[in-house]
Amino acid sequence: MRTWTRFLGVTAALTLATGVVAGCSSDDAGTTSDGKVDVVASTDVWGAVASAIGGEHAQVTSIYTSPDGDPHEFEASAKDTARVSDAGVVVLNGGHYDAYMEEAPKGPDAIVVNAFDLMEGTEHSEEEGHEHADGESHEEEGHDHAPGAVNEHVFYNLTVVGEVANKIANALSEKDSANEQYYRDNAGSFNEQIAQLKTELAAIKAANPGARVAQTEPLAGHLLAEAGLEDVTPAGFQDAVEAGQSPSARDVAATQDLLRDRSVRALVYNTQAVDESAKALLDIASNAGVPVVDFTETLPVGVTDYIAWQRANVETLTSALASGAPSTP
Repeated sequence: MRTWTRFLGVTAALTLATGVVAGCSSDDAGTTSDGKVDVVASTDVWGAVASAIGGEHAQVTSIYTSPDGDPHEFEASAKDTARVSDAGVVVLNGGHYDAYMEEAPKGPDAIVVNAFDLMEGTEHSEEEGHEHADGESHEEEGHDHAPGAVNEHVFYNLTVVGEVANKIANALSEKDSANEQYYRDNAGSFNEQIAQLKTELAAIKAANPGARVAQTEPLAGHLLAEAGLEDVTPAGFQDAVEAGQSPSARDVAATQDLLRDRSVRALVYNTQAVDESAKALLDIASNAGVPVVDFTETLPVGVTDYIAWQRANVETLTSALASGAPSTP
């Protein structure tokens, strides 16, 4: 992840936005001129989840929509920040993944749905009997997660995504009680589809016990874990990539050996975070006959539906494991 060096740029954008924000608010903040709930999401992935729940009664705007760039490195404009300030519901990843959204001023009545906080709340509830209410941002608590400590790519955690859908339904219902049943029905349908995806992951786990894979970044860690796959990429390699640094020669060599020796069934390749180390792994995997699974951080061109995106990811992973050589530790 590359968020740790860019807070100064984000702060500058927010300072510039202050005057714009003041001029954009209205007496009916949080709704559009035609009465729809105004929802702003940090990326088109979370925007797709919000759209699945809000449907025709919400206007969803996604701040980051590029299928090629790296969301970690994005810096919001003053116009982007003003959109966040005017929103009735704000949906973000959290965990410093989309710091531009965490830092952006929110309207006094805005409801914030923070996926990372939801995941953390669930884990704390299970381990310590603690849970953050409604998965809302708690910026005043000063959460600080070191790189590599927790995988912040929460949009690959299907359980949490389902919870986010429910929280969005709650938020929209609070803003627009007349359509509460509509939102809750949509959330129910969405979670039924999430359950179907989880069934497909369970099938991968059953068909590939103990299967080992490698990743250029820990992008899909949550999904791989639910599929019962072991990510054997050296921790030092992934931690360096997360911090935007060059991995050590030792970690690079160890990762490359996994592919040359065909001791992994697949290489999960983040197409939106490509450096020389990642390119080298791609070449080695191709030459060694190790299947490469392209995963992304935002929606591919032509895709607008979260479930369709993840279904394609699961199907691609299933095919790669079926064609890959068995792991040989």
